[in-house]
Amino acid sequence: MNILDNSKTEVYYRERITGRKVSETIFAERTLRWFYENYFGFQVFKYALNNSAFCWLYGKLQDLPSSCQKIPEFVDKYQINIEDAELALENYKSFNAFFSRRLKPEARPFAQAKNLFCAPGDGKVLVYPELLSETRLLVKGSSITLASLLTSEVDAKTYIGGSAMVARLAPYDYHRFHFPDDGEASLTRKIKGQYHSVNPIALSKIPDLYCRNKRAVTEFHSKNFGRIAYVEVGAITVGTIIQTYTPGSVLRGQEKGYFQYGGSTLILLFEPEAIAFDEDLIADSTAGIEVHVLAGSSIGKNLKKDN
Repeated sequence: MNILDNSKTEVYYRERITGRKVSETIFAERTLRWFYENYFGFQVFKYALNNSAFCWLYGKLQDLPSSCQKIPEFVDKYQINIEDAELALENYKSFNAFFSRRLKPEARPFAQAKNLFCAPGDGKVLVYPELLSETRLLVKGSSITLASLLTSEVDAKTYIGGSAMVARLAPYDYHRFHFPDDGEASLTRKIKGQYHSVNPIALSKIPDLYCRNKRAVTEFHSKNFGRIAYVEVGAITVGTIIQTYTPGSVLRGQEKGYFQYGGSTLILLFEPEAIAFDEDLIADSTAGIEVHVLAGSSIGKNLKKDN
């Protein structure tokens, strides 16, 4: 199924742990469809909501103590495993605090074999073993230049002929992201942009939104997978992408940062021949099917490295 076909009433993905094909529960689906599928709704979104002021205000509302009243309903509706959370539910004093919660260390163990590449965060993944046309990244049906994504022609040349992974986080996912390997991380470069949703409903209307949305780019020199462009993409109501790491040496599994309230996306670009993605992910991605993975799980390997 083409995940960008919004004429369908349902969006499907594969749950990697169970192998099940799952119909995605789209957060605020009715509102999202009105914004992106209704002409008047899109004008309202475009001129009133797609800006940093609205996202900042909405984020502040989620910081209010009264917002914690939404947590139990949110947990119940999306079947969130609260046993993984670092704190007991009653210890989260705002909705944003729960949304960006840390997990217990054992909840997301990172594969330790140095030839295995670990998913940097939870999310629905598409992988691209080879960047098509050598200079363009095919993301969910849209052709996006690497230079546009990175806003740098020079940096883009490093990944020509390389590969990529895209992990789309839904609002109910774990929203902290991590370093997938030991290495050296540069200072994050912030890129100003818009605030579109990253759901397939929005992608069908704005196919190049990954180049339009606010994002942050970190040059990460992985010990076992070479130079990686680590890109975080913000979305509607994600007023802030928080970086918690210190530039310099980092460790596999170390927290890099987190998204505040809303759905978001991670995009990682690899140099040529740096990674061989797992065959099941390649097969599903070729068919346009996203696969939900957990942070720390192996999604590929470096065939040149020993275990």
